[in-house]
Amino acid sequence: MAGNEKQYITEEEDDLSSVVNEPEDSGFEKAENDLLRAALKRTYKERFLVMTTLMKRSVMFKNAKITY
Repeated sequence: MAGNEKQYITEEEDDLSSVVNEPEDSGFEKAENDLLRAALKRTYKERFLVMTTLMKRSVMFKNAKITY
């Protein structure tokens, strides 16, 4: 098994033919780091505006009544 592969074992753990090797993809880590960097570059005002928008939506959905 190579160093950068994840190993998953299916239901029969004793049978070696049931081992599935999956290569590790660093694309998810890069995307996560890019989003974190972008979020840290935002000003306090931008963060405040996003948070207030989310809070308003939360209240709106909490008070919503579904009729059909």
